[in-house]
Amino acid sequence: MRPMTSASRENVFINCPYDATYDPILRAIVFTVCFLGFKPRMAKERADSGTARIDRIIDLVRRSRYAIHDLSRLRATRRGEYYRMNMPFELGLDIGCRGFGGVRFKAKRCMVFEKEKYKLLAALSDLSNSDVYSHRDRPALAVRHVRNWLAHEACVDAPGGTAIWYAFNDFMADLHRELIARGFRKADIMSLPFPEFLRYITQWIKRRIELDGRVYQ
Repeated sequence: MRPMTSASRENVFINCPYDATYDPILRAIVFTVCFLGFKPRMAKERADSGTARIDRIIDLVRRSRYAIHDLSRLRATRRGEYYRMNMPFELGLDIGCRGFGGVRFKAKRCMVFEKEKYKLLAALSDLSNSDVYSHRDRPALAVRHVRNWLAHEACVDAPGGTAIWYAFNDFMADLHRELIARGFRKADIMSLPFPEFLRYITQWIKRRIELDGRVYQ
């Protein structure tokens, strides 16, 4: 039996869609989490085909004090397409872990995103009277919400969301120039594996602090 471990204070589990239209929001969220000194955790951080995806997700839920669940792509968009249930399923695992996992998981906290305010409740009425944040498909707004939520829940001292958004855009511009010079093309950059993208963020933040004493201008 896998040992029960307390959720790490630095881990932020990100439960979100994995598609090209959502990618700009995901990148901005991942950067914000790193910027604030936390470690983003996602199911796609590992590519081991020998490990069942659900086992990886359960392990990440157990190990993460904080979680961001984006349900903005819940609804089907084309005729014959099924609703996308992975995200609400993983939210349920996270809430269940806090509710039934014993005292070591009582401190877990989760943030829920939707696209348009109050639309989610039509499909998931159990979230009534819960705080649900709307990003309206705008990465800058997602950055602000994630910054404010972590500042509140984890009591971190952080610059404003606008400063983090500008830092994210500086990072993406620097990353694009660096990788283009190394022979990458736009499609290569947009499809970077998650661990590699995370490594570039960490290196960029470290360099910026060493040069300027802080990440943002």
